[in-house]
Amino acid sequence: MINKLIEWCAHNKFIVFLFIGMAVLWGLYSIKNITLDAIPDLSDTQVIIYSRWDRSPDIMEDQVTYPIISALLGVRRSKDIRGFSDFGFSYIYIIFEDGTDIYWAVRGRSNT
Repeated sequence: MINKLIEWCAHNKFIVFLFIGMAVLWGLYSIKNITLDAIPDLSDTQVIIYSRWDRSPDIMEDQVTYPIISALLGVRRSKDIRGFSDFGFSYIYIIFEDGTDIYWAVRGRSNT
């Protein structure tokens, strides 16, 4: 069966190249006219503040993480503020309400 197909393709080169050309043109047409169904970004809008200071975690918590969190409590449209202190590092995550534009979230303002 496969031998007959190969033999037919070898004898009818023009028809084979014609089918290949049509397949390529159909593929290009399909690529240009395809409707994309993009997956939306379902994650919350958040800003991460990273601080580094070579101190113990309790000093990082008292001197860096807690003051920054206290200062950020008044940020508009913030849903949650979380802090994490490790040896020499401090991470503060500010999670905003749905619909908050990341441009305004970074600047501490609201778009409403």
